[in-house]
Amino acid sequence: MSKQIISTADAPAAIGTYSQAVRVGNTIWVSGQIPLDPRTKELVAGDIDAQTRQVFDNLKAIVVAAGATFDDVVKANVYLLDLSHFALVNKVMAEYFREPYPARAAVGVAALPRGAQVEVECIVAL
Repeated sequence: MSKQIISTADAPAAIGTYSQAVRVGNTIWVSGQIPLDPRTKELVAGDIDAQTRQVFDNLKAIVVAAGATFDDVVKANVYLLDLSHFALVNKVMAEYFREPYPARAAVGVAALPRGAQVEVECIVAL
C-alpha cells in the first residue's frame, strides 16, 4: 500500500521532519498539533482555552484536507503540561466532536514544542 501525504496551508506547516498527516488505505494519521497560528507560525496569544481551540482548529483543517470530518476521528491523544487543564480540554473537545466520541488518552508531559501548553494528535478512519 502506498502512502499519501496530506498537507494544507490552513494548518501550520511541519516544524520538523514529519508530515501534517499521512494516509494509508482508509486510515489517516494526523501529527500532533500545537497552538500555532498557521498564518503567523507563532504560538497563539492567550490562555489554555485559546491554545486548545487553536489546536483543534489546526487538527480540523488537516482532517478536512484529507477529505474527512471530526466524525471520522477514532482516536485522539492529548498531551498537557498541566493535567489540571483536563476539564477545560474536555469542554472544548465537546464543542468540536459529537457523540459517539473517539477513543482518547490524556497524558501529562514535562514540556511541549515552542512552550505550548497542549498538543493533540489523532487517527481518522474512513
